[in-house]
Amino acid sequence: MTTTISWGDASRMLADAGIEEDKSYYRQFTGDNEKAVLAVAMRIQAAWAANDADLFADTFTENGSLLMQDNQLTSREEIRDYMSRGFDGPLKGARVKGWPIEVRFLTDEVALVVTEGGILMAGENEIADGNLIRATWVIRRQPDGQLKLVSHQSSPIKG
Repeated sequence: MTTTISWGDASRMLADAGIEEDKSYYRQFTGDNEKAVLAVAMRIQAAWAANDADLFADTFTENGSLLMQDNQLTSREEIRDYMSRGFDGPLKGARVKGWPIEVRFLTDEVALVVTEGGILMAGENEIADGNLIRATWVIRRQPDGQLKLVSHQSSPIKG
């Protein structure tokens, strides 16, 4: 589907969130609406880089869903608590790196993004083979124009 509604300006959305835009992240997805939905993924990457559980959780809808490893989290507050414990514990200093491989607009309000990437633990510069993942992102354009993550699920890629 080709969406007829503007999803916003990625550069402005990221600047408003205090996040530096990485134009290389978009790869072949250079349409304005594609870049806007990919700004959601850049917000998540920025949250990891800062180990900021609030920024991470606030990217989700109130009833957002996150499946990470074997943990199914079903609200923004569960996500915030989980990431806070992670960033204070085993994920301290970790960050994520990824890139889009598919962007699809399902309706004028819902987009599906597929990315590939993984977690870089503190001190790592490359994604370890065992940490490579593929993720699906369901992003909803809110009535006020904000883009929020409804669902994020990642699965390991095994060689």
